[in-house]
Amino acid sequence: MAAAVARWNHVWVGTETGILKGVNLQRKQATNFTAAGQPRREEAVSVLCWGAGGESQILLGCADGTVKRFGTEEGAFQGHRRCPGGEGTFRGLAQADDGSLITCVDSGILRVWRDSDKEASPDPLLELSVGPGVCRMRQDPGRPHVVATGGKENALKVWDLQGSPEPVFRAKNVRNDWLDLRVPIWDQDIQFLPGSQKLVTCTGYHQVRVYDPASPQRRPVLETTYGEYPLTAMTLTPEGNSVIVGNTHGQLAEIDLRQGRLLGCLKGLAGSVRGLQCHPSKPLLASCGLDRVLRIHRIRNPRGLEHKVYLKSQLNCLLLSGRDNWEDAPPEPPEPAELPAEDTETDELWAALEAAAAKRKLPDSEPTLGAPQSRRRKKKRPGSVSP
Repeated sequence: MAAAVARWNHVWVGTETGILKGVNLQRKQATNFTAAGQPRREEAVSVLCWGAGGESQILLGCADGTVKRFGTEEGAFQGHRRCPGGEGTFRGLAQADDGSLITCVDSGILRVWRDSDKEASPDPLLELSVGPGVCRMRQDPGRPHVVATGGKENALKVWDLQGSPEPVFRAKNVRNDWLDLRVPIWDQDIQFLPGSQKLVTCTGYHQVRVYDPASPQRRPVLETTYGEYPLTAMTLTPEGNSVIVGNTHGQLAEIDLRQGRLLGCLKGLAGSVRGLQCHPSKPLLASCGLDRVLRIHRIRNPRGLEHKVYLKSQLNCLLLSGRDNWEDAPPEPPEPAELPAEDTETDELWAALEAAAAKRKLPDSEPTLGAPQSRRRKKKRPGSVSP
């Protein structure tokens, strides 16, 4: 039954409580999947990516240094392995064509592993130090052996995992500002532009920059800004000529990469944006964040909110299914599987408050015990004194 439920999900979301959630937008149904036992915050899902088998496998990078593999056809977890090395949570996770696993953590340790689910061979095939303070590692979809890294005071770098241990491209910081002060570096997210070697980054100082490793210039070939708050997530639109960025105040905007101008904004979010992804062919955008709500926006006219699903936990990352036939689901949905227990500290608190309020509240139709049904006040006569 779980396999039938998982197979037709449109969006997969990783939470702070260590749960993988599958959402079917047509049925308006969300299902929780956990590997074993109770969910724990120590196993918070920080990154998600598709496995080498297309959309039949999902790889989850957890805060405890474990990478889990989930089968969407079977609706169950199929294995896990420890990926030790470095400090901090995963900032990037990918799988190459040969099945090797690529991980990168906060402290800047990038490793390539032989397999994603076997405990054998604990030593990595390759280890690189990409610099501390990493915020994002991103794989080039056209060249799976090429990755890019960037972070706080850690400029954009491009690495060829089949070549030299040195980066094939190292970005140079922009020139000093009008006060001749150094501009700080804080790359929050990275995307590879299709059909070229160009990359686009968004920063914690609300900048969007385009780099071209094929040109002799190591500084950005285009730079623009949006808003006043740090940009936390970014995704390419289906056409590849613009990106959609999200910031810490829940604002979403589409930025044109040819002229650097603002194309439009999307509304509805109420917290910091953690995950963004556009559908590869449909004009749809999936977003999630700290307000615990998954949203699907239409990014082409008419712009607007298509779906909104409350998922209880704070959401860290998401994967949007790229299939076109979203409606090709069984006509009669199966009975939903029993949801595993979840960390519901907030829900229990609200339930306790509601119960306490219910005890204190008395129905209007029933009189208060010990009080008369009606009581007439005696009017005081002028000059009279109360006893």
